[in-house]
Amino acid sequence: MNRKEFFARVGFGAAAVLVPACIAGVATSCSNDNSSGGNPAPTGVDFSVDVSTGTLATNGGFMVTQGIVIARTLTGSFLAVSASCTHEGTNVNYSASGNKFVCPNHGAQFSSTGAVTAGPATRNLTEYKTTLNGNSLRVFS
Repeated sequence: MNRKEFFARVGFGAAAVLVPACIAGVATSCSNDNSSGGNPAPTGVDFSVDVSTGTLATNGGFMVTQGIVIARTLTGSFLAVSASCTHEGTNVNYSASGNKFVCPNHGAQFSSTGAVTAGPATRNLTEYKTTLNGNSLRVFS
């Protein structure tokens, strides 16, 4: 066996071993729901934010804090859901015109209560309660 034949056989052997692993990795990288994707929703939530200034002072605005996205609807009410998309963990944004939450990464969509309305996510966001007292918005479990 000469040098050229040796490297040809070694290269083919390595390819035979690596190709199935590569294909398996590609096949699972964009599955419908990444079981490890998305950070766990915060638990034991109880905090307040000032809504007199910043993005929550205006109808349609939103902010992310402590793992929760808080949004002010176009009618002035407040919504709060876990911020981490349940597909791969990207923070969702609030779309005031559609009154929904949208993942900018793969386009998953969630209702105003966090229910999945369009994939690739298959698990809902966690919804939190809100109470407004003056300019102080309480967000809690």
